[in-house]
Amino acid sequence: MAEVSNSNLLKTGTGILNTQDACVVIVRTEWNAPVVDALEKGCLETLAAAGISGSKVITVPGAFEIPFGIRSYWDRHKYKDDKPLAFIALGCVLRGDTPHFEYVCRAVTDGILQLNLSLPIPTIFGVLTVDNQQQADERIGGKHGHKGSEAAITALKMIELVMSFKA
Repeated sequence: MAEVSNSNLLKTGTGILNTQDACVVIVRTEWNAPVVDALEKGCLETLAAAGISGSKVITVPGAFEIPFGIRSYWDRHKYKDDKPLAFIALGCVLRGDTPHFEYVCRAVTDGILQLNLSLPIPTIFGVLTVDNQQQADERIGGKHGHKGSEAAITALKMIELVMSFKA
């Protein structure tokens, strides 16, 4: 089982060097707002602690729309001075009684994969795909850590990785 205790992700001394001027764009959903609000808060706090002041938050209706929101933002900002160095996708899809859960989870996962393969910057997957509210709560500061904060750390490490290729 994936737990914070068996990961080196939170050891932020490695992989994060000079990202203070980075623009990070968070694309978050309206659905399951209490959970996504907590993910966003943890993400922004972690970015701020790393000295990132250029964070932007974009809101889309649901998880299915996240890839479109990211691609549209990139297409309109890729040549601007404030172009993002990473995207973070935040959402929460709770399993229901219909196959809708599988369709939405597959679509957002595949969409973010395609963005990672086609954009020159990383898109971090911070979408919770959980069976119930308890599992969501365990991932916004409970026994499974804070996935919003982890997404921010991952974004910082991936920005530094991309910067290292330019050296």
